[in-house]
Amino acid sequence: MILLQLLWSFIQIGLFSFGGGYAALPLIQQQVVHVHGWLTVQEFADVLTISQMTPGPIALNAASFVGTRMAGIPGAIIATVGNVLPSLVIVLFLAWIYFRFRTLRAMKGILFGLRPAVVALIASAGLSILFLALFGAQRLPDSIEQVSWYAIGVFLAGFVLMRIRKINPIHVILGSGILTVIASLVGVPI
Repeated sequence: MILLQLLWSFIQIGLFSFGGGYAALPLIQQQVVHVHGWLTVQEFADVLTISQMTPGPIALNAASFVGTRMAGIPGAIIATVGNVLPSLVIVLFLAWIYFRFRTLRAMKGILFGLRPAVVALIASAGLSILFLALFGAQRLPDSIEQVSWYAIGVFLAGFVLMRIRKINPIHVILGSGILTVIASLVGVPI
């Protein structure tokens, strides 16, 4: 039964994941955390962290991790296939449509209209992850004591290093990991 639930959940996610892996994050969170309760919000954030650090698309990595957690290797395979199957069918169909009708004004209008919706999905997922990383919840904290100043410092440092200094993201990830290990060893509240 769990394999069918994984397949159906990730088919739904794959079917509505317009805009790529990051746009799928709210859909994955809805299915995995809220609908089925397979993971807590914190566990979901951990899965996303691991999914971002491993090679491959984030949505497929997340499907593999969730599938493994729920039903082992068969679960990982079923969740991944469920996630890919709708995209494969849709992309094949859209490629045919696009190459056949790409010069039509309506086609250009449709693509233009989809862009803002995709950006909104990505921004929504990004804000959820940002709030979870900085405040331990998906909303602003009720009091200043709930704020992780360490997490805010690491976030700001990473943001500045990548956006302003153009440091390689791999170096930022490794540096923040090493810094966090050192901070936890010396007793800095994290």
